[in-house]
Amino acid sequence: MILVTGATGFIGSHILSVLGNSAVVLSRKPVPNYSGKYITSDLTRPDFSEDFFEGIEVVIHCAARVHVMSDKSADPLSDFRIVNTIATIELAKAAAKSGVKRFIFISSIKVNGELTKINYPFKATDIRNPSDYYGVSKSEAEIQLMELGNKTSMEIVIIRPSLVYGPGVKGNFHSLMELVYKGLPLPLGCVVNNRRSLVSIVNLVDLIVTCIDHPKASNQVFLVSDDNDISTSSMVKKIADAMTKKSWQLPIPVWCYKIFGKLFNRLDIVNRLVGSLQVDISHTKDTLDWVPPQTLEDGFKETAEAFLLNKK
Repeated sequence: MILVTGATGFIGSHILSVLGNSAVVLSRKPVPNYSGKYITSDLTRPDFSEDFFEGIEVVIHCAARVHVMSDKSADPLSDFRIVNTIATIELAKAAAKSGVKRFIFISSIKVNGELTKINYPFKATDIRNPSDYYGVSKSEAEIQLMELGNKTSMEIVIIRPSLVYGPGVKGNFHSLMELVYKGLPLPLGCVVNNRRSLVSIVNLVDLIVTCIDHPKASNQVFLVSDDNDISTSSMVKKIADAMTKKSWQLPIPVWCYKIFGKLFNRLDIVNRLVGSLQVDISHTKDTLDWVPPQTLEDGFKETAEAFLLNKK
């Protein structure tokens, strides 16, 4: 059997839609429309009894404290560590002790860093270089998981997604769809020379499912994307096309963004708009003999259809 954490989240819920009621769900609150085996537990205050992992062979760990743009916490790094590092390692230790064969950890590309130079994508073999608290907490969890894997018989699989989108997506991608939907002119007409890697939820879940029993996935780190990098301006155009909306993009020079970022201390936001973040998934494809089953265009179309349906 397969245990899934974070099943009420975006990624976890899509994993359940593929695995069905055969999975075992570990969550603090009920999962809508799920009738399979269910374990209620708070990972920050775990109570792993002797039979907690009975029958479980694989753990897919999606639960996390996610990155937020304006964190009000007095000590955000500690808060991230409690969930993303400490709780992850305690779960993994208990799983290993109980004989679980494989632990799949959904990490983040933020472990690699925030920005890349064009055509110099992040690779799975790069030295970890997180630049925010979320990335640090995920990086520390990765390191300790690999150490645990070396000390026990439990196999570790680490997956670092790029920006994930798909039906039901929230966050920045959803906000961008809202702006396109409203037909507002966006000042992104000159942001054509950067490159961003994205991954549809369909492709990400397909990779996760592949890693459940693939013999070559053991103790590996995998980066994942749609294998089709695009500029910010192109992203807006493709979203508009998927919605059958017109794309209004004003030609504001990129240097204006950078001045704005420095003046108002918003360089992190500016970098997400005009900077590049590319990932090289050749290791993933070669090791697992895997290719993304969904194209970026089909992923955008499916996401837009769900967005428009929700609007109705």
